[in-house]
Amino acid sequence: MTDKKAQKRPVVAIDGPAGAGKSTVTRLVAQRLGYTRVDTGALYRSVAWLCAQRNIALEDQRGVEETAHELTQKGAIELSTQGDKIVVRVLGEDVTHSIRSREASLGASVVSQYAGVRAVLLSIQRGLGAAGGVVLEGRDIGSVVFPRAEAKFFLTASSEVRAERRRAELSKSGEAPPLSEIVAEVNERDRRDTERPIAPLVQAEDALVVDSSHLSIAEVVEKMVQVVQKLEKERA
Repeated sequence: MTDKKAQKRPVVAIDGPAGAGKSTVTRLVAQRLGYTRVDTGALYRSVAWLCAQRNIALEDQRGVEETAHELTQKGAIELSTQGDKIVVRVLGEDVTHSIRSREASLGASVVSQYAGVRAVLLSIQRGLGAAGGVVLEGRDIGSVVFPRAEAKFFLTASSEVRAERRRAELSKSGEAPPLSEIVAEVNERDRRDTERPIAPLVQAEDALVVDSSHLSIAEVVEKMVQVVQKLEKERA
């Protein structure tokens, strides 16, 4: 039976393009609210990572979908929280850092276009958020995964700002590609995510748009937390 207290807490959906700061904001919002954080992107990155390990071409839709289905059937993708980090294990191997690579990021954008991949991972996402009191990030959380989510946000920023953030993130792991190259990748990923036929990146009609181009992380988090806390009071 679902906990009554959990039922009073809403589902928080944070959608937006790559590099908008969703992961950081989601983590901090969840901490402030005492909610569970769900990084749905980690699921797609994990599929892309395993395909790379098995030399399965990302253009091989059938091979990619079978890989995703296999992982789901075996329950082999595990997400757990340790402190303020989400630890990801694939087939027992800790891939928390591996799936944050540039290759895995680009791969996730490719595999997420396949209907078979999205279908098997959709059930996992909905299961993780069913009880409420969760913050989920992605590109179709408010439009497809939880269209009835009570708190929906669309977090965005200019492509230049997002590219700068991505390059700073990559530099921490020793990767430092030219900024112009990252800008091109960001724009290409935006095009792919918005134009894909299955669950494209789209702003839900009832989502609050938050442009983080000129806002600090703290300001973005505060804005979202206030909205959710108001909802909690209304449902108490």
